[in-house]
Amino acid sequence: MYEYAIFWEWLSFAARWLHVITAIAWIGSSFYFIALDLGLVKREGMPEGAHGEEWQVHGGGFYHIQKYLVAPARMPEHLTWFKWESYATWLSGFFLMAIVYYAGAELFLIDRSVLDVSAPVAIGISIASLAVGWIVYDQLCKSPLGNNDTTLMLVLYVVLVFMAWGYTQLFTGRAAFLHLGAFTATIMSANVFLIIIPNQKIVVADLIAGRKPDPKYGKIAKTRSLHNNYLTLPVIFLMLSNHYPLAFGTQFNWIIASLIFIIGVLIRHYFNTVHARKGNPHWTWAAALIVFIVVMWLSTVPRVLTGEPQLSARGETLVASEHFPAVRDAVMGRCAMCHAAEPGWEGVSFAPKGVMLETDVQIADHAREIYLQAGRSHAMPPGNVSDMTARERALLVAWFEEAQR
Repeated sequence: MYEYAIFWEWLSFAARWLHVITAIAWIGSSFYFIALDLGLVKREGMPEGAHGEEWQVHGGGFYHIQKYLVAPARMPEHLTWFKWESYATWLSGFFLMAIVYYAGAELFLIDRSVLDVSAPVAIGISIASLAVGWIVYDQLCKSPLGNNDTTLMLVLYVVLVFMAWGYTQLFTGRAAFLHLGAFTATIMSANVFLIIIPNQKIVVADLIAGRKPDPKYGKIAKTRSLHNNYLTLPVIFLMLSNHYPLAFGTQFNWIIASLIFIIGVLIRHYFNTVHARKGNPHWTWAAALIVFIVVMWLSTVPRVLTGEPQLSARGETLVASEHFPAVRDAVMGRCAMCHAAEPGWEGVSFAPKGVMLETDVQIADHAREIYLQAGRSHAMPPGNVSDMTARERALLVAWFEEAQR
């Protein structure tokens, strides 16, 4: 069964790589078209129906780009659609979440001191929250609030703050941040799949049939695209946060997540303003820095834990192993100087990734990671600074693999 852990680790790596590749493609095209749209200029002599044009230089050549606000007079011979980047990003992201958080629900998704539920129930809550999030967002956009972009964005921010708090009442801190990112990314991808692309297809169908397209479809698509523009940077932060426990593992983690949305909006406002040639609002960077300092301060507030963690059935097997006393000595001697509530290694103020290895429960809970990081590979300790021996690594391998049989 230990081969399963190795296979699963590589499957997770492959899914993460695919997710990053598709996300780069989606975010890159999204940012490019937002910048292009904001930089369009209306000039004399443009074709009928053209809203604006832009000259750009890249890769040794010049590009002359024109945008039709509704549609050109007739259907072009070749039309490139930008949609698969979004779909592939969401699908690969959901696949990765299933590998890490659903298959590893007992370790990464469920925190029994927060909500004591079974893995199927936790997974059901996770999936339902993504679906309900889209429905609530879509209905808000279609309500009278959708007629005012500013009011709608403020209401949506309140929804996101509520979800940031709500997820921390359901899952581990790490899973809460990841789910808030998935919640937001689901809205973004559904905007493309259910609103933007269908609206564009209606316009194309009208062109083919010789009808004049209704401009409302373009207006709706542009509003949803604007939302995606401002949500992108917070989603990136939330997806990266699982590597930084100071973000997700502190008492005010939901407030930190809420403030990250403000930072993302400030940064996008700067670039949108510059691309639209409406000035250079440097104040946005100062404001973003101030909010980030507040985030840093909030992360230093100690978390008050309630109740003692209990061993799972698998953990009891690992602790009952004849190898465990020697394993505990090795981990305590080679790893716990950093992986502790109060690390003793100079320069380390917090346990890396929030992983603490000071008790039997903690060691058993992280057995798979110990096996992969310090047994099967030499990733830990970093640079082997604590001089873990080959015999100790072999012991970790034997301990974990024996428990899997």
